[in-house]
Amino acid sequence: MSNGSDVPGFETLLGEHSRAVRDRPFQVLLLANLTSPLGPALVSPLLDTLTGVYGVSEAEIGLMIAAYTAPGIVVIPVVGVLADRYGRKPLLAAGLLLFGCAGTALALTTDFRVVLALRVLQGIGGAAIVPVIITSVGDLYVGAVEATAQGLRLSTSGLTQAVFPAIAGVLVVASWQYPLALYAIAIPIAVVVFVRLDEPRGARADGGRAAPPGDREDTGREANPDPGGRDDRDPDGSARALLRLAARPRVLAVLAGRGVPGFCYFGFITYNSIVVVRVLGGTPAEAGLLVTLGSVSYAVSASQAGRITARFRSRRPPMIGMFLALGVGLGAVAVAPSVRLGGIGVVVLGVGFGTLGSFYRSIVTGIAPEALRGGLVSLSESVGRVGITVVPVVMGVLVAWLTPEVGLASAVRLTLVAVGVVGASAGIGSVLLGNVDPRGSG
Repeated sequence: MSNGSDVPGFETLLGEHSRAVRDRPFQVLLLANLTSPLGPALVSPLLDTLTGVYGVSEAEIGLMIAAYTAPGIVVIPVVGVLADRYGRKPLLAAGLLLFGCAGTALALTTDFRVVLALRVLQGIGGAAIVPVIITSVGDLYVGAVEATAQGLRLSTSGLTQAVFPAIAGVLVVASWQYPLALYAIAIPIAVVVFVRLDEPRGARADGGRAAPPGDREDTGREANPDPGGRDDRDPDGSARALLRLAARPRVLAVLAGRGVPGFCYFGFITYNSIVVVRVLGGTPAEAGLLVTLGSVSYAVSASQAGRITARFRSRRPPMIGMFLALGVGLGAVAVAPSVRLGGIGVVVLGVGFGTLGSFYRSIVTGIAPEALRGGLVSLSESVGRVGITVVPVVMGVLVAWLTPEVGLASAVRLTLVAVGVVGASAGIGSVLLGNVDPRGSG
């Protein structure tokens, strides 16, 4: 695999802490990371078309998103415990295989009940992908290097969502099955992970490739993240120690805020196709283009997380700004009179989502000792899944309730505005209540 240092201007683009891309384990993790973002994003531009294929309403079609995200609420914490005990690699490979097989099978049925069952299975596979990758990055790197690595990971997610939904929006014109067949990409990637990935657990503790002692000393990270608190190092990654850690007010505030970015962004993902096609009179291809714009936006912003971390004494000011961007961006999409103007709101929304996503992943890995890192990351990702699972259901109920009174277009617009206001307010509140370390470790 290529050496990131050989790419002209690479360090200029991503900052001095971008050396993670030179490491083969990180390169394999980035390859695996291409898949899971497609769980919700690939179907986003298709949902309006699929209402006819499956014979369901605009409110019901959002269940395709919820059915994928819901299993993670329960499965992700289990994955975290298993990853801490048995290693990251086997769980990641198995998750990729299940994700690819269940996703590809969606192209073989028009029974909406079967579709939802397959999405649940696919969601179980997806639940074993991202948390394991995030934890593995935390195993390998610390400080600004880790913040940059987490940003690069999220950037690959954004680039994936930039390319594949746009392709899906074009392919669906020929046949609704063709875009769903793209999920098969996860199957060969599972093989690559199984054959080529070196188990990342313990690499950092042993003086890992991108985290020599000099980098570890300036991060402010410590085994016991709560000064004066109890040392929760536990070789078994016990649930009791994890619960003690998660119950600390500082950690609770971080976990609460973690669910908000997805709540706002997936509000857009769920109703993007309906807004573009039904409200603005656009096409599925244009719906795919909006997902692409948002994905590129959050990919670029996520890649700068390391620079932002190094520039600010505390993450609190940029985090408040990014939560405002979430609310303003989603509101702009809701009230836009055209697809083109809606794209501006999507870009702002993507900036907030990408930056906050990188921040929270880095913060969470920084406040857990190694024995509990997989468990806390998984708990954090589970909270994130709550946000993205609840929002399609809540929005569907609101749209169904408002439509008889104000019509479909106004119902969708009002619902998107409400999600943006609630999300931004809750996110800012969690930041103000939490104690973000001046070093950026949480």
